[in-house]
Amino acid sequence: MSKAGTRRRNPERSCEGPNWVMHVSFEQATIKVEKEREFAQLRDAIERAFSNEKGKFLQLLQSKNVRIRNLDAVLEKKLIERADEAPAKSGQSAKSLYESLTVADQGQLREFYLSQLEQIEPALRTKFQKIYRYY
Repeated sequence: MSKAGTRRRNPERSCEGPNWVMHVSFEQATIKVEKEREFAQLRDAIERAFSNEKGKFLQLLQSKNVRIRNLDAVLEKKLIERADEAPAKSGQSAKSLYESLTVADQGQLREFYLSQLEQIEPALRTKFQKIYRYY
């Protein structure tokens, strides 16, 4: 301690005292998917809807006046099937696949869907800002 009663900082030991900082990275817990086949079918359809002509899927959402984060409305209006034909060819709708999943699986799929919509490039987000709004 110095004469004034304050503690002097030692640059080599900067992680002591009230300014100590711990760096922690976030790691999402892994939850096992129970209905793997149905989950994979729907996940792949969502992935294709967002990757195949992204503007097409966003145009579908805008034409039906559906907010992009409203997965229930997307499923209800069969917009995934319109953007990707694979679910229709399998004989099951995206909504029926989603409803066949457990609650935990539905939550994981919803997280996947939301992560996909956040990966849309800024130029397309600006063009389709109406469907990206929260209100």
